[in-house]
Amino acid sequence: MPLVWGYLLGPVCHLRRKLIQQLRSYPRDAGSRHKQVALQHAGLLQALMFGSEGGIDGTNLPYAYVSLPLKNAQAIAEEIRRKILEALGRKVCVIIADTDKTYSFRNFHFSPRPKPIKGIKSIGGFIAYVAGRMLKLKRRATPIAVAGRPISAEEALTIAEIANRARGYGAGRTVWEMAEKFRVGLTEVSWEMLEKVEHKPIVMVRKVC
Repeated sequence: MPLVWGYLLGPVCHLRRKLIQQLRSYPRDAGSRHKQVALQHAGLLQALMFGSEGGIDGTNLPYAYVSLPLKNAQAIAEEIRRKILEALGRKVCVIIADTDKTYSFRNFHFSPRPKPIKGIKSIGGFIAYVAGRMLKLKRRATPIAVAGRPISAEEALTIAEIANRARGYGAGRTVWEMAEKFRVGLTEVSWEMLEKVEHKPIVMVRKVC
């Protein structure tokens, strides 16, 4: 991982210089355990990513914890939409989005993230990431579920990216940024530290006609 991403794929993918330096010092023990989880839950092509493998995320979580991807994002989106309708009498469109990027070339959209919405192709894990970054294609947050009304992949991508920017990065874009923010080691961020950071898990977007 330090050699491949720190010296080869990192520069090819135009990663930030600071991130490349951090990848070169990728922690061997904690990193190995993380990759074992990625292999078990996401498979080899996803595990070859340097982070966020198949929707597995370690940012904004303490210690060496990670969050696993939702098993049925569409059902969850439908349930949220139904609960809002019952409680508030409002018909809304619910989008669940992942910060993992979708890359667009004209009307063709592809993502390393498994199970995006219809109209976005999930291609080859790290291969899609490398291709999208290397070619400097337009990249946006990935919608993984839409409930309430049919919308195009392009509209869903636009809304997902608006929401992504409004949410911000919480404690950091990467586990390295998070540790640096609190001035601790990579696996030493605590719940108490994270409670001091403003998190915005939900964003409301209104379409003005």
